[in-house]
Amino acid sequence: MIFLKDRYAYILTRNTCVYIILFIFASCTQKKVNDGEFSEEFQAIAKNTERLWSQGKVKPGLDYLDSAFNKLPNPTLNDRYRFYGFHFVYYQKTVSQFERSLAYTDSMIAINNKITNTKAHSRNVAEVSFARGDALFELKQYSEAYESYYRGYYIGRNRSNINAEALGDYTYRMGMIMYKKGQYPLALSYFKDTYKNFKNSGDGFVLFYRRQELLDNVGLCFRHMGQPDSALTYFNKALAFIDKNGFRYPDRKLHLESAKGVVYGNIADIYIKQKKYAQAADLLKKSIAINLKPGYDNHDAELTEIKLGQIYLNLDQKDLLLNLLAKIRTQLDTVKNDDAEADYNRLLGNYYERKNDLKQALAHIQKYNLLKDSIAQRASILMQTDVNQQLSNYEKQHEINILSNDNKLQAIYLCVSVFFAAMALIIVFLVYRNWTRSKQDLETVNLLNRQINDQNHVLEKAFNELNTSSQEKDRILRTVAHDLRNPIGGIASLTTMMSEDDYTAEQKELINLLKETSFNSLELINEILEATNMNAIALNLEQIEINSLVSNSVELLRFKAAEKGQKILLDILNMQQELYISREKIWRVISNLISNAIKFSPTGGEIQVKIAEVNGKIIIAVQDHGIGIPDTLKDEVFNMFTTAQRLGTSGEKSYGLGLSICRQIMEKHYGKIWFESESNIGSTFFISLPIISRSVPTDLPKQVSEPMA
Repeated sequence: MIFLKDRYAYILTRNTCVYIILFIFASCTQKKVNDGEFSEEFQAIAKNTERLWSQGKVKPGLDYLDSAFNKLPNPTLNDRYRFYGFHFVYYQKTVSQFERSLAYTDSMIAINNKITNTKAHSRNVAEVSFARGDALFELKQYSEAYESYYRGYYIGRNRSNINAEALGDYTYRMGMIMYKKGQYPLALSYFKDTYKNFKNSGDGFVLFYRRQELLDNVGLCFRHMGQPDSALTYFNKALAFIDKNGFRYPDRKLHLESAKGVVYGNIADIYIKQKKYAQAADLLKKSIAINLKPGYDNHDAELTEIKLGQIYLNLDQKDLLLNLLAKIRTQLDTVKNDDAEADYNRLLGNYYERKNDLKQALAHIQKYNLLKDSIAQRASILMQTDVNQQLSNYEKQHEINILSNDNKLQAIYLCVSVFFAAMALIIVFLVYRNWTRSKQDLETVNLLNRQINDQNHVLEKAFNELNTSSQEKDRILRTVAHDLRNPIGGIASLTTMMSEDDYTAEQKELINLLKETSFNSLELINEILEATNMNAIALNLEQIEINSLVSNSVELLRFKAAEKGQKILLDILNMQQELYISREKIWRVISNLISNAIKFSPTGGEIQVKIAEVNGKIIIAVQDHGIGIPDTLKDEVFNMFTTAQRLGTSGEKSYGLGLSICRQIMEKHYGKIWFESESNIGSTFFISLPIISRSVPTDLPKQVSEPMA
């Protein structure tokens, strides 16, 4: 589930984990004891687990669930279904291991397929469809997520007993997607529909909490639409709703206060825009005082502190701003928050700018820009999807399936009618009538197929335009990089000469800084030129002895390794082996991998380079024992302009282009490149080259990179 806070859309995390659990599994505790769906023992276990989770004891609660469930003598199918559901919530909402949460939805589906109770089966299909959609959404598999959401929506809409809560789940998610895509009027409509769907669903805490959240979300939509009065109305409705009904839930004080704190911050946003800074600051301080408590919504508190800091900056209250930023820094070191981290650097940059400390200001503003670019890049994939078009396609495909099933049934009727045609004229009449209907349905199917084909042509055209845009982007990059190289090269030469002249220490420091920046810029420009020209340059292939090539590369880099006290160990083939390759390009790949190993290995570390022949291929491995690659960055390592670049162990810079160039080189050689890595343990990069003769045709299809371990 997705939950809106101030100006961002957030996934519910630890502070609201209980809310999600109760919402997904409320039916478990609401069932009667004698309805045969849940055992009494499991209902008690589920209740105790929810109690532990509501106290913030999420992992202990899951451990208790596992232990108690394993002791059940005869758990029902619904018991097992909810057991897997609890695990889905833990991995989806608490530890954000979305691949594992997706796997648990598969287990839930497998169990639900065995449930014969039609009502329970239907309810479970809707629930697991939305759960699976949430997991796919977090994995950025948006098309599959939308399809799962549509499946849950279809279950809620097409059953004889309409499931209003399933429809509400669907419209809620569509509202969140539209909000994140910036389509606020459409999001507003979805949120209002959701409120109507949940209006008569009961007075439990889960539905109460959802209703106040929807009131707050409607206010956020109005705020983004430039209607502050309407926004304030709904924010105040949310607060009044909490105050009026909160007394019914005395054991939910944490969640009630946290929700009010969020609304205070949203109201403050409007006052800030109206320059009512005193009123805004009071509300922000109230919100911070609530959500900064342990176990409350600390993420929202950090963002609220950023807003308060902006007020201090606007009012030039530098001492208050500096003290607040120091507190935020301490909090961010404990509770990670990318948006707050970015705005923290922005505020600090503006603070130093007003103090005329431009060097510090520039450093923080640059970091702010990098973080914002990273956040925008993650959001860009969602912005490129057309959810309305995809849902329309699913609807049409569903209609086609219905028509196809109707045609099959009608064909059976036709056969039976022909079989009994001689028995009575009435059978002949029925056959004629069915044939006429079948013809009409077939025309409808053909019409729908033509519409789908037209849509496919539109998609193909869009794909071609995308390729053209990519080529134009490469051309612009090459042009800009080429035009920048000469002036920056001149700056680099001039600063090199100036660094040898007699200047003051401070002047020399600035000259050396400019010199280093110029050479770094030249290096980046050269890598951009090489990356964008790779596909256009023909390889100069020749027979090269691989032992010699690797040995030369290692020897040239031993001096670089020696600067950090590192050793390079080389293990080559027992016999000479020639490969039909480009000496320059493969040398570039090997040198890049070894340079990276040096860069990311500690001082005094050991680097191993090994050549082996495996199944008709030459495998070259470069292993280090350095900082490794975190799981969150593994999918981005080979991307051009990746955000996975990091500083070396001695502060060496990285531009994120080297491995992308290496992959292009290996693909042009019909080879592969992949890696195995564990964070803080080390990495091993592999390349494989086929042992082929010079007679191999040049139009062989390219091979993709080896799957990453």
